[in-house]
Formats: sequence, structure tokens, C-alpha cells
Amino acid sequence: MARRRRRKTNGSTGAIVLGILLLVLTVAIAGGFGFLYFKANNQVVLDETTLCPVTSPTSITAVLIDVSDPISPVTEKDLRNRFEELKDNIPVGGQIVIYELTDKAGKLNRVFIRCNPGSGEQADELISNPRFVQKRWEDGFDAPLQQIAERIGTGNSGDQSPILGGIQTINLEAFGMHDYAKLPKRLIVASDMIEHTSIFSMYRTGIAYDKFEASSAPQEFRTPLDNVAVEVWEFARPGASFSATDLSVFWARWLKANGASSTRFIQLQGVE
Repeated sequence: MARRRRRKTNGSTGAIVLGILLLVLTVAIAGGFGFLYFKANNQVVLDETTLCPVTSPTSITAVLIDVSDPISPVTEKDLRNRFEELKDNIPVGGQIVIYELTDKAGKLNRVFIRCNPGSGEQADELISNPRFVQKRWEDGFDAPLQQIAERIGTGNSGDQSPILGGIQTINLEAFGMHDYAKLPKRLIVASDMIEHTSIFSMYRTGIAYDKFEASSAPQEFRTPLDNVAVEVWEFARPGASFSATDLSVFWARWLKANGASSTRFIQLQGVE
């Protein structure tokens, strides 16, 4: 009986396996490039000036600093520490706007407006340059805020202290854009909280809300603070004769009347 010849299948099987491996490798490479392309095209584009996403910031934090009169060294240190903590907690894409109070109602000095662009540690090495990202964060965000922190408490005395007007202006300028309507908003007021203008002055009337309501100030400075979380960093000036508790009660009532979503009062360390 004649022997059947064995088919030589090793070569053809190997070719098939190799082909499958090449196909899998091709699909994997294509998928990898596709993933990188998707990530690159979905990377947030930042405005070169504000460092904010060109679409919109993700949140807004506005700070009003009342440096119209001297504060004690202890209070100044506490204020700087809180400012540093605030800076470090601005989320990536979140905007921080800083104003200094002047003695003219509604006239503020805006000293900073930027978003946190993210540091090099938060950069994706696959689609960005961490060194460039770090330098952008340092030069455009961290260093300018450090400079502001260093000069806190060095303001000049003024004839008035229009805190109500300052809050109204911030609400219009920083929070008032239609595109920002649904964004998380936070207002921080660092001040002795002693309102003093020709329209209403606590130095003339004392901390009496009924006298405030009898003036034209409630209507003059009415401002809808809906969806705005307000935090007051309250400090006492050397020689001040007002109770921090009484001031907190007054401002909590006014903020509630104007629709603030929440209020928090922090009494800074220093002169009582």
C-alpha cells in the first residue's frame, strides 16, 4: 500500500499567524493614533491674554480688597495666608478677578484677571510640553498673584469706604455676563466692613439696619447676588469702635436681601 504524503502546513500556518499579528498590530497603531488625535482635538484652547478657555471659564472667583486704611501686622499676615490658600485652590480653568476698593463709589481698581491654566504637573505629556505649561502657569498666574499678596495692606487712606458700591460693581462686571449665568460664582470681601459714603455712613448712624433702610442706599446699591456664594474676611482696624459681630449681622442681612446663595464670615486675627 502506498504511503500518503504529509501535507506541509507549517509554512502556510505561520504565514496566517503572521498576517493576523500584523493586522492586530496595524489596528492597535491606528487606534493609538486615533486616540492621540482625539485627545489633541479635544484639548482645551486657552486665550493668550486671560489664559481662560476660549469657550468660557469654568468658575469665577472675585476678590474685593479694602486697603483704604492701615491694618495691623498680624491681620496683614493672616490676610496674606488666606490669599495664598485661595490662589492655590483656584481650579484649572477657573477665573480669579481681584479688585482694590477706592474711595469713589462704584470705582474699583481691577488689578488682576486670569484663569488658572494648569501647571506642568497637570500637563499631559502625550500631547503637550510640561515645561512650557509650567512656565505659562508661573509667569501668567502664580507670580503675579504672589506680587499682589506681597503688597496687601499697603493701601492709602481714603475719604470714603464704599463697600456696597464695590460689591455692586463686581456683580455687574465679573459675574454679569450672560454666558456666565450658570457658572459657579464666589465673592470674597476682605474689609473692616464699615460702610462710609455720603449716601449712608455707619460712622453717622451706627450699625442700625433700620436707619440703613430709611436711607436711599438699599435702592441705590441693590444688586441681585443670585447663585453667588459670599465669603467675608472681616478685620478690625486699629482704634475701631464697632463690634465685629454686629457688623456681621448687618451684612448678613443685606446679602440675604440681595439673594446671595450663601454667606460666610471669617474674623481675621489682629486688633479687636
